Amino acid sequence: MHRELTTFARRARASASRMHPELSLVSYTLLGHLEGSGGSTRATDLADHYALDKSTVSRQVAALERAGLIERRLDPGDHRVQVLYLTEAGTRILAQVTESRREAFGERLAGWPEEDLRRFAAYLLRYNNVEPGGR
Repeated sequence: MHRELTTFARRARASASRMHPELSLVSYTLLGHLEGSGGSTRATDLADHYALDKSTVSRQVAALERAGLIERRLDPGDHRVQVLYLTEAGTRILAQVTESRREAFGERLAGWPEEDLRRFAAYLLRYNNVEPGGR
């Protein structure tokens, strides 16, 4: 079981780099989280959500900023807090990578019976401890 999960994780990282050579799986995940949160969130919220060290998130955020994919702005409600926003370039690249990943998953799962796909999705939800329809 451990070997299969490790293989799954390695394949996910490798496919992310093929989808966009400058976008790691972590970067893609952070951009996706920003999109899912309405395009903005605090870096500390990202660290908390993914149970990552704040310095790890800080390095990823800095790289995404340098690439022009996100930007920091002051929170309108609290000028002491900086909020991260997707830029147009970030939104565009995220959409490209998401579509490429959707196509890759579609190709990989094309021959699976519908019932197997439903079970696989249910197992992933259970494994990730996410309620159906939730985030």
